[in-house]
Amino acid sequence: MSLEKVNMSMASISSALLGSLLLILLVLPDHTNAHHRLSFRPGPWKHAHATFYEGGSGSFGGACGYHDVVQEGYGLDTVALSDTLFNNGQSCGACYDIQCVDSPQWCKPGQPTLHVTATNHCPPNYNLPSDNGGWCNAPREHFDIAKPVFLNIAEYKAGIVPIIYRRVPCQKRGGIRFTITGNPYYNEVLVWNVGGAGDVNSVQVKGDDKLKWTTMKRMWGQRWITDAMLVGESLTFRVEASDERRSTSWHIAPKNWQFGQTFEGKNFR
Repeated sequence: MSLEKVNMSMASISSALLGSLLLILLVLPDHTNAHHRLSFRPGPWKHAHATFYEGGSGSFGGACGYHDVVQEGYGLDTVALSDTLFNNGQSCGACYDIQCVDSPQWCKPGQPTLHVTATNHCPPNYNLPSDNGGWCNAPREHFDIAKPVFLNIAEYKAGIVPIIYRRVPCQKRGGIRFTITGNPYYNEVLVWNVGGAGDVNSVQVKGDDKLKWTTMKRMWGQRWITDAMLVGESLTFRVEASDERRSTSWHIAPKNWQFGQTFEGKNFR
């Protein structure tokens, strides 16, 4: 074979390989790029105000759907968000640093930082003005802190204090938890103990047999529902956080899983 023909053959092979590589890149799933996004980073400090509210471990997670904030690892370091911040439950699970500022009479000395998780909603009260009782009215950014931990940054007598806050990564022990309740025709999954951004944009579920990737609907807070048939399938869950990173927990629920059980998956770093 002449050298010219060899060169032509090599060129054809190279072109074919390059074409195949481009085709592979085009059909790669979108989650490949999202999976390798940088870890969640703290946001800028912003000004707002904070109050406190009464309750307990079984009520501080109400609007987000958590059963017991202590048993589920959030502790009492929790907060209810105003309408604007709550964003129809989208912000459930997000973590914040809060500091009391500009109020020497009421702020604790040394300006300590309170690290809290959003687990509840502070509803608006449009019968009162936003600057006098209607603290959680839109468009105010306001934090109603669980009373047991408000004292860490300010005195109770203050009632309301000026603060600065920022979004921060959520540091969680272990993996994301999925608690499955309902019945064969109505499946409800509570997603909790989410690290990284902490909040959840979407949840998908997949079986090992008939059930293909199925997008669940947000019922409220971090409770997600589907009427797809999950019973009898080994379940895989894919969670997308607000920073568009995704975590896939493969086959964490065995074929014989039961309603009421909780399964642990892969968490965000």
